Amino acid sequence: MADIVVRALTADDSRADHLDLSIRAFGPHDEAILRTLADPVIADGRGLAAFDGDRMVGTALFHDHRQWWLGKPVPMAGVSGVTVAPEYRGRGVGRGLMTALIDLMAARGYPLSALYPATMHIYRRLGWELAGARYEAKLPARSLLGLPRPAAMPQVRRPVPGDAAAVIAVIGAAHEQAGDCGPITWEERSMRRWLTPPGEYADSHRYAFLAPDGFAAYRWRGNNQIFVDRVLSTSPETVLALWSVIASHSSVADTVIAQVSPHDPLWWLLREQDAEVSQRDPWMLRLLDAPAAIAARGFRTVGIDVPLRITDDQLPHNGGLWNLTVRSSGEGRLVRTGTGASAQPPLVLGAGGLAALYAGTPLSTLRRAGLATDGTPESDAALDSAFAAAPYLLDGF
Repeated sequence: MADIVVRALTADDSRADHLDLSIRAFGPHDEAILRTLADPVIADGRGLAAFDGDRMVGTALFHDHRQWWLGKPVPMAGVSGVTVAPEYRGRGVGRGLMTALIDLMAARGYPLSALYPATMHIYRRLGWELAGARYEAKLPARSLLGLPRPAAMPQVRRPVPGDAAAVIAVIGAAHEQAGDCGPITWEERSMRRWLTPPGEYADSHRYAFLAPDGFAAYRWRGNNQIFVDRVLSTSPETVLALWSVIASHSSVADTVIAQVSPHDPLWWLLREQDAEVSQRDPWMLRLLDAPAAIAARGFRTVGIDVPLRITDDQLPHNGGLWNLTVRSSGEGRLVRTGTGASAQPPLVLGAGGLAALYAGTPLSTLRRAGLATDGTPESDAALDSAFAAAPYLLDGF
């Protein structure tokens, strides 16, 4: 790593080199797709690259998201496009890139960061830990024909790019009402681009429908499979109305693959056990600013007061002795304290253990995994109650 320089990835850097690294890392894909996704990120200064002289040998980028935690949106940096040239792997390039990216994301004011790991070892060493998954359910298309009809059919229309803000608001309202943990909303520019055919994925066979309190998006995979990105609403009538639009393809499609949460209404609406989880993609979480992340998250309405000792080698400002309080209003605070400030022994967590706790992982699991020590049984029970969650994602990034 001595001769490798990590710096901002700019529009002046070679697009051909960036594409080559992406293909070598993730396999063949269209350059137009890469440019559509990466160019706005690079223009906003959210990308880094590693260079050996003039040669680009690695990249790392992040997207600007809002991630919902118990019905509250928390700014989150979604890490994407992490690549290292094959002949440079094992030489510390990836660690150097990700260490610099952590500093950049923290400097840009993000309390949280999440990513889908191709390999978990490097990310765990840098403070990310497993938090949740993105689930796909597979079912016969004809099963949707058995869903009940809504008592009153809400107005459903096709959104246009100018509806981007309305789509984001509807999606956010659904996650807020459900008290969801994990799913994200994109910023308006990205949503507008997503709604513009052929769109972010150069896919002219992707469709969306918008209701006053709901949104659905799906696309064809070949001629006989429908892939559902999401169906979200705050009312049962709109949930059924949006699914009925998708069900109308059952005369042609054989199979539906749907991205759903573990507690999606679809599981309870189907008449038979026709759906099964066909894919589960785990994702990892990291706290970049622990006090800000706690203050922004929603919590169960329990009152707790627990001392913590946090270690974070990459972000020392997260380390030290803290007092975590959650009030009956569901608001949390993490306040720095000194030695002897509490009569209770503090719960000891590293950066990964803190991230897993934030995502609702039970303390008994964290202890058995070696991610938490000390504390008391009473503080464990209080923290489990406050952080309880079933995190999931519906988006890749």
